[in-house]
Amino acid sequence: MGRFLAGRIAQAVPTLIIVSLAVFFLMRLIPGDPAAVMLGDLATPDQVEATRRSMGLSGPLAQQYWVWIGAILSGDFGRSITTGDPVLPLMLGRFAVSAAIVVAAITLAALIAVPLGMLAAWRQGSLADLGLVAGSTLLLSLPSFWLGLMILLVFGLWLKWFPIVGYVPFSEDPRQAVLFVVMPILTLVLVEIGPIVRMARASTIEVARLEYISHARAKGLSEPAVVWRHAFKNAFAPTWTLLGLMLGSLLGGIAVTETVFTIPGLGRLLVEAIYARDYPVVQGCILFISFNYVLVNLVVDLFYPYFDPRLSR
Repeated sequence: MGRFLAGRIAQAVPTLIIVSLAVFFLMRLIPGDPAAVMLGDLATPDQVEATRRSMGLSGPLAQQYWVWIGAILSGDFGRSITTGDPVLPLMLGRFAVSAAIVVAAITLAALIAVPLGMLAAWRQGSLADLGLVAGSTLLLSLPSFWLGLMILLVFGLWLKWFPIVGYVPFSEDPRQAVLFVVMPILTLVLVEIGPIVRMARASTIEVARLEYISHARAKGLSEPAVVWRHAFKNAFAPTWTLLGLMLGSLLGGIAVTETVFTIPGLGRLLVEAIYARDYPVVQGCILFISFNYVLVNLVVDLFYPYFDPRLSR
């Protein structure tokens, strides 16, 4: 396992280096001077140049990159141009909000969709299978922003079950905090159920045709025993990979959902920073999201031998 972990980490390092280079050079291609944006129109050229030097924006690009990446490795992501706050604590605070919503949504979606997908596969061609496939296809085709608005309209405005604007941290009022995140979590659950059902169904159909499943039935085992004791592990392996990809992408990509429900998460912070041309926050968020994506996929790879014993050998 130690060699496997070392190999995966070694593969992740070049990815992060490439991402850092892409983020650095793409930000340099954006028109405008970050120092001038920070100081405003009344700043003198000497003040702008002094600010550029303090931000590490003077000198050759290679030197700027080494200064920037060195600060990143020491935990210094710079300061926000708009607020003046350190970028790292700002990102971590917003990330905690996004992570709580995303992890809850992915967990609930998996608990609902995986059994439904396996049921559809085990009853392939039946009305239940056709209904589940049609339902998952419908959910897969619905835009997340439209679904979020419909949930907001029905449960927030019409039924008035949940608050529609704002956010309360869990540390201040646990009950209110839960009420504020129910609709965002429900939106993400419905969005992600579709692909998980389809993946679980496809992988279960493939596993159900293997010889060891026929052998288990020949021994007289009941169908539930065949499904959960023999088919589940191998059928769940591809779905586990899909869940990892979803988790990694949602941790930085739920800006639309956060905007609809006014949730102060990491995705919304990135969108706000882009509109404000807050270069340190944009760079930090993209790099932080990329790191989380690589980390989540590393964890998925570490658990994969549990579902496929051939990898553990």
